[in-house]
Amino acid sequence: MPIGCRVTRGDLTESIHVAYAVAVARNGQVIFSTGDPNYLTCIRSSLKPFQAAASVKVGAVDAAGFDEKELALMCASHKGQDMHTSTAENMLSKLGLSVEDYECGSHYPSDIDTRHRMIRENEGMNPLHNNCSGKHAGMLALAKHLSDDISLYIQKDHPVQKTIMEYVKDISGLEEIPTEIDGCSAPTPFMTLQTIANLFQVLAAGIQPELKRVFNAMSSFPEMVGGTGHFDSLFIESLNKRGVTKVGGESIRGISLKTEEHGPIGIAIKVLDGNFRALPIATMKLLEHMQLLNEHELNKLDKFRTKILTNHNGIETGRIEAYIDF
Repeated sequence: MPIGCRVTRGDLTESIHVAYAVAVARNGQVIFSTGDPNYLTCIRSSLKPFQAAASVKVGAVDAAGFDEKELALMCASHKGQDMHTSTAENMLSKLGLSVEDYECGSHYPSDIDTRHRMIRENEGMNPLHNNCSGKHAGMLALAKHLSDDISLYIQKDHPVQKTIMEYVKDISGLEEIPTEIDGCSAPTPFMTLQTIANLFQVLAAGIQPELKRVFNAMSSFPEMVGGTGHFDSLFIESLNKRGVTKVGGESIRGISLKTEEHGPIGIAIKVLDGNFRALPIATMKLLEHMQLLNEHELNKLDKFRTKILTNHNGIETGRIEAYIDF
């Protein structure tokens, strides 16, 4: 049975979100599965740690002079807060480039305070506010490292994307990976949940030096990976360098964890209808069910175990809770 997320209004069920999940240990050994581990889905922004690792491996990150904080932003789907945009801007400066060189597009920050301030002050959005601006700064660094022509670096036949896809094929063991266009216009692969879990297990293992460096950067600068109040950032902070997680569009998530019982493990979880409101709750239920978090970690992440729903008068109308039935 898959993970169910029950949305109530009062005592009655109004909606149900369904999530599939799989956890793997060394050599791809499945240690837990609920739903279909072979479910094919788009990895979206959960790929970012591996896109960043490809740039580390070929020397582009060091050639650009990026520090570990900036490497963490390359792995981010950030909220567009000042700490994120200033870091991305500094990365462009190190490359001798500007926002005009970005090919990710623009959107207002998902951080409500920042967005409202910008609207009040009549400040327009620019690509630095894009939640993928760190990733694209990394891709620009890779473009400069590989080619004299950085234009069209988002195209799948550009050396940037070819380098990334060859790296992903290498660590996943896949010979062919179908791709489509992501929200930031770069190619994004479709993979099974088990393949995604395998990728995050390799990230947790840290055998490859570039992946160890990415894991450590995300662990050291969790606020860069998401932002204030973001599940990814709070999870990484709470795990205290024992684990990292990366969300992706349409409610996909990868998790890397170092455990005593199983060693380094990887987890992939997908809410089938793509609704983000269910993902943190489903994630916490899965981790709790597998007894992967200690009491201190559970307490720090307690607010994500159940979501209280309120109306516009602040009156509690229901909640979202997850369950696993076998």
